[in-house]
Amino acid sequence: MEFDSLNKKLEEKGSNGKLALILGIIGLAASAFGYFQAEEQFYFSYLTAFFFWGSIALGSLFFTMVKHLTNATWSVVLRRISEAFMAFLPLMVIFFIPIIFGMKQLYHWTDVEAVKHDALLTKKAGYLNTTFFYIRSAVYLIVWTVLARVLYKASVRQDTEGHSEALDKKIKGTSAAGIILFALTLTYAAFDWLMSLDPHWFSTIYGVYIFGGAFLAAICSITLVALSLESKGILEGVITTEHHHDLGKMMFAFTVFWSYIAFSQFFLIWYANIPEETIWFLHRVEGSWKTVTLLLVYGHFLVPFLLLMPRFVKRRSTALKVMAIWILFMHWVDLYWNVLPNFSKHGMHFHWLDLSTMLGIGGIFVWHFWKTYRANSPVPVNDPKLSASIEFTNF
Repeated sequence: MEFDSLNKKLEEKGSNGKLALILGIIGLAASAFGYFQAEEQFYFSYLTAFFFWGSIALGSLFFTMVKHLTNATWSVVLRRISEAFMAFLPLMVIFFIPIIFGMKQLYHWTDVEAVKHDALLTKKAGYLNTTFFYIRSAVYLIVWTVLARVLYKASVRQDTEGHSEALDKKIKGTSAAGIILFALTLTYAAFDWLMSLDPHWFSTIYGVYIFGGAFLAAICSITLVALSLESKGILEGVITTEHHHDLGKMMFAFTVFWSYIAFSQFFLIWYANIPEETIWFLHRVEGSWKTVTLLLVYGHFLVPFLLLMPRFVKRRSTALKVMAIWILFMHWVDLYWNVLPNFSKHGMHFHWLDLSTMLGIGGIFVWHFWKTYRANSPVPVNDPKLSASIEFTNF
């Protein structure tokens, strides 16, 4: 196959992300206005949006690393998509700044007087304090940035310099160390940024639960872009029904994985019946939050589980696209359900800032994706497994 033509097709038919950039700027401007109208609401809405878009980039980083380590063939044609998503991670440093300014509104444990009169928070003060929080957050963001940049640059070098054992060793070595660092940093970031919103509550598998949602969101995002590029004729014949099938299988598998971890977390805590643990779930079955909880049960598990099970669904682009969009929506609902009950404990109150912050960060995210994706070849042209990936067949 002549891969030079792919670049021309991408240039002619591919999105440049300008509309997304405009929408992102409008969303950020509206959110800034909303900050002066409802400051506390702004921070909780912003944290939800920040983690939603960041989770797609993080899930894509994991997708890239695990494919390098396992020498996967089928996903080679998709790797440049995941790399363009993970390239957003350095920008998370900038988008994290508002969270620093909103520490007092978001995190109860930053109130020194409240900590003094709370025995549990006093015991946790060695970990839950602003200085240590800033240090840990900086470590997470630096690790993710370095991993994303090193892997992306090495992949682009392969395009220009060709395949070499030294470059392959560097990519695999980075991925091997990166998987361990990724597991630690994402787990502790989930503890710090989300779980500590309610500092009295804790769950030892919360990091795995957040990872499951993040990786599933990344698979859905990669699927949507892959289907779009194929339908526009940019990667027609490169991405095939066989790749749809495998993406559908991964969507199905990680729907089950996320559901298993989510249920395990709930079941063990509810069965133990320890008040400081069960109170977290109690807030989420009060008032209209109960409806959101049931929506997650049916919408994040049962619907995709049943619809993605048949083989023919995974091989139909329209059905796969609908399911990817639905699961991404459910991922947002899941994060909203994790964050907002700490602000509104007795019922859900949707605010326009929930939408504007998603639009603001999301617009920049989508624009940056297309900007990065269009900067180089849409597939890793010198990867020795590329031809086998294009010809891949499910059995």
